[in-house]
Amino acid sequence: MESLTFIIGGARSGKSRHAEELLTALPRPWTYIATAEAYDDEMRERIAMHRSRRGEGWLTVDAPFDLVGAIEALPAERSVLIDCLTLWLTNHMLANHDLEAECLRLTEVLAHPRGPWFVVSNEVGQGIVPDNALARRFRDEAGRLNQKIAAVADTVLLMVAGLPLKVK
Repeated sequence: MESLTFIIGGARSGKSRHAEELLTALPRPWTYIATAEAYDDEMRERIAMHRSRRGEGWLTVDAPFDLVGAIEALPAERSVLIDCLTLWLTNHMLANHDLEAECLRLTEVLAHPRGPWFVVSNEVGQGIVPDNALARRFRDEAGRLNQKIAAVADTVLLMVAGLPLKVK
């Protein structure tokens, strides 16, 4: 079953938990591609919480930058959860990488899933306009990336207060 499910929502909306539930309903093996980097204690705690919640049976691949390479290295028919695109985007922004090129590469590989793939991202455009240029740029880049991924996804779910709403 080759399909791309895009799961988007605000902070603490239940995106990751729902994606994990969808993936674990499928046969093993399960692969979790993590894009987070632990720059501080708070982020280390978040990463540890996610790992402990998943439990055993998961292969975790860290891909804070080379997400495309990590996806391409997976065997066909592998069930995959990618969490999350906005952290991956942040990593590239802070490193001053070519965002347009990176997002295009990612969109192209996600447009051709080789198994059941689930991708998590944050919806960051429904709040107030940020007060600084970097935050506004991030909001805009995340919005553009989310639109591209939603366009190639077979299914798009919007998470609201722990509830999935089917958008596509």
